[in-house]
Amino acid sequence: MEEAGAEFGYRGEQLGLPEDGPGSIARPGRRLGALVVDWALCVLIAYGLITDGYTPATGNWALLVFLALGVLTVGTLGFTPGKRLFRLRVVGVDTGRVQPLRALARTVLLCLAIPALVWDRDGRGLHDRLAKTVEVRM
Repeated sequence: MEEAGAEFGYRGEQLGLPEDGPGSIARPGRRLGALVVDWALCVLIAYGLITDGYTPATGNWALLVFLALGVLTVGTLGFTPGKRLFRLRVVGVDTGRVQPLRALARTVLLCLAIPALVWDRDGRGLHDRLAKTVEVRM
């Protein structure tokens, strides 16, 4: 459509976000980096504290730790350790803050993986659209 002359604007324009700088929509590379850091932290916790070494259940425990980490940190602070490291923050589209129930819905959908792989024109995953959140740069 863009080759045909349709103008869609920049990513986040429809949400009232700036084009670049703080408050703009986070780029996929940063988001993926934050996810890798968070997942590695959760696997480390599951490996060292819960399963006492690698077992077939370590991945399941890591997913449960990931769920708890996401709900607790995004629901209170707006970011996980990985997001903080990559200078990202999750905000509510309408309020600017993520309520705990939205954080729960977002994290459960993120754990399912498929909603996170379906993106819209602004680069928001389906989990963000359904939870009415957006991941922005700090």
